[in-house]
Amino acid sequence: MTTLNTFIWFDNAAEQAAEFYAATVPGSKIVEITRNSDGSAFIVTLELAGQAVTIMNGGPDHPLTDAISLQLVVDTQEEIDQLWAVLTEGGAPGPCGWLTDRYGLSWQIAPSAMPRLMNGEPEQALAVAMALRSMSKIDVKVLQDAYDHA
Repeated sequence: MTTLNTFIWFDNAAEQAAEFYAATVPGSKIVEITRNSDGSAFIVTLELAGQAVTIMNGGPDHPLTDAISLQLVVDTQEEIDQLWAVLTEGGAPGPCGWLTDRYGLSWQIAPSAMPRLMNGEPEQALAVAMALRSMSKIDVKVLQDAYDHA
């Protein structure tokens, strides 16, 4: 049997980040914490929106970058707004639905309607892409309007 597990190297905030993610992302929980002899967390395993994620406190040798991100696909603007507000607190917004959280991990908060909006007629897809490029947090109504009026 083969399984896939996302493994993320943190400097020293794995436990705090895991607690934050489990509290922020619906359907998430910490599964296990492996501790060092001093009691600090070494490996934290969590289920994040039903997906296995392992976070390790490995030190500063491999800092997080936006070369990898976790994508949360949600159905409503309210979900986008809520996740965006919590995850950018202490972090930073980025372009096109991307953000960096307070721990330095990159996320994408994307609407489930995105594939439909991006796969319309070529002029619709272009209009949606142009609208998307002007955004930080995604506004589904603006994307839908771009699609409808292309």
